[in-house]
Amino acid sequence: AGATMTLSAQKCGVCFQPPAIVLIYTDSSQQKTRQRIMPVRNFSRFSDCSRAAEQLKNNPRHKAYLEGVSLRQLHKLYSLLRGHLEGESLAESLEKFQQEETIDPEEDMNKLDDKELAKRKSIMDELFEKNRKKKDDPDFVYNVEVEFPQDEQLESCGWDMESDEEI
Repeated sequence: AGATMTLSAQKCGVCFQPPAIVLIYTDSSQQKTRQRIMPVRNFSRFSDCSRAAEQLKNNPRHKAYLEGVSLRQLHKLYSLLRGHLEGESLAESLEKFQQEETIDPEEDMNKLDDKELAKRKSIMDELFEKNRKKKDDPDFVYNVEVEFPQDEQLESCGWDMESDEEI
C-alpha cells in the first residue's frame, strides 16, 4: 500500500461459501472501485463474533481497508455467518441479530452487568450518530425553536414546586 492510497469503504458484506468478508471500496488515488475478499478462517458456530470482528479490524493486512467500516457492522456479518453455520436461514439470522441489537425502553439497565450495559450504550451511540444532524447536512437548521401545544392541563410535579426550605 502506497502512501498516496486513500481508501473509502462503500459496502461490506459476507459470503457463506467459502466463508469470507467482502468489502467494496474506492481507491481515490486511482479513481477505481475495487473488491477485497477477506477469507474467514478458524471460525465455527461456537466462535465469539465480537472477538472475530475486532481481530479482523485490527489485522495489519486489512486495517487500512476496514477503517470506514464500524466494528458493529463486522460483528453483524460474523453473526450472520455463525447463524449460517448453525443452519439458520438468512432471515432467521437477521431477525435474531435485530432482537439482540434493539433496545427495550422498559428494560431496567441498572440490573445489567458491565458487558451488557456497554453493548446497550454502543447501540445507543450508533443510533445517535446515525440520526444526528451535522452542519453540512442539507436539511440542517441552526437553533430550532418548537412551540408545544398548551391545550391540555399541565401536570405539576413535586420536584418543580416552589419551596421555602433551604437545601
